[in-house]
Amino acid sequence: MSHTRTIALGSALAATLLMSGCGAEVESGGDAKAAEKVTVKRCGEPVSYRVPERAVAYEGGSADKLFSLGLTQHVTGYVMPPANPPVSESPWASEYAKVKMLSDDLLNKELVVEAKSDFVVAGWNSGFSDQRGITPKILDKLGIQSFMHTESCFNYPKYPQKVTPFDALYSDLERLGKIFRVEKKAERVVDGLKKRVAAVEEKAPAGGDPAPVFLYDSGTDQPFTAGSQVPPNDIIKAAGGRNIFDGLDERWTQVNWEAVTKAEPEVVIIFDYGDQPAKKKIEFLKKSPHTKELPAVRKNNFFVLDYNEGISGPRNIDGLEKFGKYLRELKR
Repeated sequence: MSHTRTIALGSALAATLLMSGCGAEVESGGDAKAAEKVTVKRCGEPVSYRVPERAVAYEGGSADKLFSLGLTQHVTGYVMPPANPPVSESPWASEYAKVKMLSDDLLNKELVVEAKSDFVVAGWNSGFSDQRGITPKILDKLGIQSFMHTESCFNYPKYPQKVTPFDALYSDLERLGKIFRVEKKAERVVDGLKKRVAAVEEKAPAGGDPAPVFLYDSGTDQPFTAGSQVPPNDIIKAAGGRNIFDGLDERWTQVNWEAVTKAEPEVVIIFDYGDQPAKKKIEFLKKSPHTKELPAVRKNNFFVLDYNEGISGPRNIDGLEKFGKYLRELKR
């Protein structure tokens, strides 16, 4: 099961908007430099890139990365499945308004070709898909460049790459900065994100065992949750908690209710997205015989994580700041 589903305003918004800036110029100097190719890794594979002019972004995480680097003028459009929250809720709502929404369905080859795109940003198995006939290799043959979220490279065939989720986010911004020749802008954005993470870590609850946390994505017969290879694992850890499934070397994965019950989570993070609202998930957990007696459920310790705060993108840090505040105020 792949993840193709996505509010990060609050105190983090001002800082995020300051980092995003109004735009970014190619820093290498002149059209000649921009026409030259630069080698950047796509997962573990070195790939030569020209500066893209008609990028297509799949989902909020991809678009947010491009917008945070001031690359709106290089983006021709985005694809946003209905599970994603409205782009009007994004810190980059004004940038989304400047480009075209190409589809509210899944990414496909025909859409990319029709848009005359020269660059596609998506995740492996969450955007790019062998089954749906749109992969980096297929696009390579069409002369269309592509880039994959490093966080999704965990099981990319032939060229896997395993990086902790926050480091994967930083790496993506740095790599995109190199592809678009805005390395200095990328460096400033990454530095700002790292400082915000460090600030949360410094204030995290100290002493005693970290609060055990269960992320509930979906599922009634068996729950779908976050392993160690997706952003919520780093959000929980940096905030001072412990993902009860951090021992699973997986991305988004299915587990069983017995494992959840045994772990006795003190907090449940509800992953919130369009077609499965948080309210209904909480109602289910309060009624289910598997979960109604869990410490977190009995104490009503639910934290709602927005979709775009949980998939790889700059808003991961907004989610971290909010969850960090929640954990600091939690009475255990």
